[in-house]
Amino acid sequence: MSSNTPPVAKKIPAKRTHHGDTVIDEYAWLSNKEDPDTTAYLEAENEFLKQQTAHLSDLQEEVFQEIKGRTQETDLSVASRKGAWWYFSRTEEGKQYSVSCRVPAEGDAPPEITPGERLDREQVILDGNELAGDSPFFSIGTSAVTPDGTMLAFATDYKGDERFTLRFKNLETGEVLPDEITDIFYGGCWSADGSTFFYTRVDDAWRPFQVYRHTLGTEEDVLVYEETDERYWVGIGLTRSEKYLVLGAGSKITSEVRLLDATDPTGEFKVVRPRKTGVEYGVEHAGDFFYVLHNENAENFELATAPLDDPATWTPLTAHRDDTRLLEIDAFSDHAVVHFRRDGLTGLRILPYPEASDWRERMEAAERNAYEIDFPEPLYDVGPAGNPEFTTTRLRLAYTSMITPPSVYDYELDTHELILLKRRPVLGGFDPADYEQFREWATAEDGTRIPVSIVKRKDAAKPAPTVLYGYGSYESSIDPAFSVPRLSLLDRGFVFAVAHVRGGGEMGRRWYEEGKLTRKRNTFTDFVAAARHLKATGWSERIIARGASAGGLLMGAVTNLAPEEFAGVVAEVPFVDALNTILDPSLPLTVIEWDEWGDPLHDPDVYAYMKSYTPYENVDGRAYPPILAITSLNDTRVMYHEPAKWIARLRATASGGPFLLKTEMGAGHGGRSGRYDAWREEAFALSWIIERGTS
Repeated sequence: MSSNTPPVAKKIPAKRTHHGDTVIDEYAWLSNKEDPDTTAYLEAENEFLKQQTAHLSDLQEEVFQEIKGRTQETDLSVASRKGAWWYFSRTEEGKQYSVSCRVPAEGDAPPEITPGERLDREQVILDGNELAGDSPFFSIGTSAVTPDGTMLAFATDYKGDERFTLRFKNLETGEVLPDEITDIFYGGCWSADGSTFFYTRVDDAWRPFQVYRHTLGTEEDVLVYEETDERYWVGIGLTRSEKYLVLGAGSKITSEVRLLDATDPTGEFKVVRPRKTGVEYGVEHAGDFFYVLHNENAENFELATAPLDDPATWTPLTAHRDDTRLLEIDAFSDHAVVHFRRDGLTGLRILPYPEASDWRERMEAAERNAYEIDFPEPLYDVGPAGNPEFTTTRLRLAYTSMITPPSVYDYELDTHELILLKRRPVLGGFDPADYEQFREWATAEDGTRIPVSIVKRKDAAKPAPTVLYGYGSYESSIDPAFSVPRLSLLDRGFVFAVAHVRGGGEMGRRWYEEGKLTRKRNTFTDFVAAARHLKATGWSERIIARGASAGGLLMGAVTNLAPEEFAGVVAEVPFVDALNTILDPSLPLTVIEWDEWGDPLHDPDVYAYMKSYTPYENVDGRAYPPILAITSLNDTRVMYHEPAKWIARLRATASGGPFLLKTEMGAGHGGRSGRYDAWREEAFALSWIIERGTS
């Protein structure tokens, strides 16, 4: 095959009719994963991609070596205290996966651990490299130690389809028990006595809908709960206090919580409050009372308290604020921590418990004495991290910014001292003083101000080639964070920017509501407005847009809206065939997703609205920028055929390009699993971006 001749996907017209609208999908056949023609086409696309990008091989290797050279390959995490042990993980040079370890606890301060050196009495819990063996893909979905520290539950996936096999390891003897449970989902938790493990299963639509109870040494597991409403998924956990098992059921807009005494694993879970459409709530045990974080008549959520014997009775504690979105509450024996979001940044609020005989008095005084932790940078992201102990005088937190590598602190509650425990080493002469970060505000079509986070080298010329990243769905936020691979762009004079578009959660719940359902178009026009703002204000010239998953839908939509604004587009596992997917309730997650996108199957207005913006349906004959679509054959969230169909239609319909498709034939939604493999994949994407930005 000539390097100038792309594969041509055959056209097999497939008709569908919805609400009187007949559509012909000539590439629907690509959704048949078992069809040899599908495999042959994907392999032909990979070969064409290889030919088209062969000239980038030296640059790709150069970028890979930069990423590798800036990474301390033999490294370790900061240890977290849980019971009688400090837990941490190691990475070792030349090995793809981390090694989970622990060491007996002595004192309250984390042990001093040197990368590459072993501690006395150090114990390996799980070695990902040993478990992975020669498998091209490997992932751990669950790793949970019993409260007494004697037993480990762990679940593994060797395909990337996120169906895990659960096993149990005796940490005192090193023996792996014969108990083995296949086809489970992420997560799970132990009962208080460590005799019983609770886990979840998914249905055919990849919805976690069942909770099972496994008693060690038995063969027949017990179904504890099954969720029959297809809009809801379930999960289960153990409170930090280890007093309650918490079984949660939730849709995109509604939640329901059940509680069970953790010492009675065979008991019956009791509902806190029955589900009420539009009301979300979570329950946190705080010793002699519960915290309840909820959004009933409180768009950005309110913090309430409830007695142990009547958790359905909620007394307001922290009132709702229009400018502050409460994200989560972490309760401890002597204090609580509220994680929040305000003005596009995250923050932490401490509620110290004073001495008082009545818990309500303690809580009211805690609210009066509450304070926030200050951080000096104009852009950053902070949150609780690794706080498994219920009784502690320290708060472990994670901090990063666009110029500060990921950092782990202990915050001393008694002295208000912030103690830096570790900042991820960045090798190769990295100096944060060489870089600067900014917050700009673009103006959307309707006048809304859209925050844009920017980072660049101080000596980079303006305007500069720019990567503009976006997501904008599910109230997920793309917070200002550090990236080692990104340095390969910045050091070549690029600007990197994040458009915090509506549909995300950066500016609170309303920000999310204004970018979903029949207001989804705001997500796309916000991104285009951000691109135009960067050009108009002198930041940028050639802009390469990048996004993944639902951010891949954003990429497809903005390319249809304003192809002239972008010098290139990278769409990773992109949700570009959204209408066809959301019309099919048999596909993974579709019914759950109706609360996010609308229900086009039963609502003609939603159908018409989605059809007006979904990328696959709206490709036309204009000149499109070069596009690189990256997907994985075993992805269970965004199926491989979505970008495959999209690229085929672009080739057949549009001008411009080139349009390239890269399919990882042995991975899932997150791409290749080993860290060196992942670095090579990122180096490939960055080499393509560098060429687009500088040619």
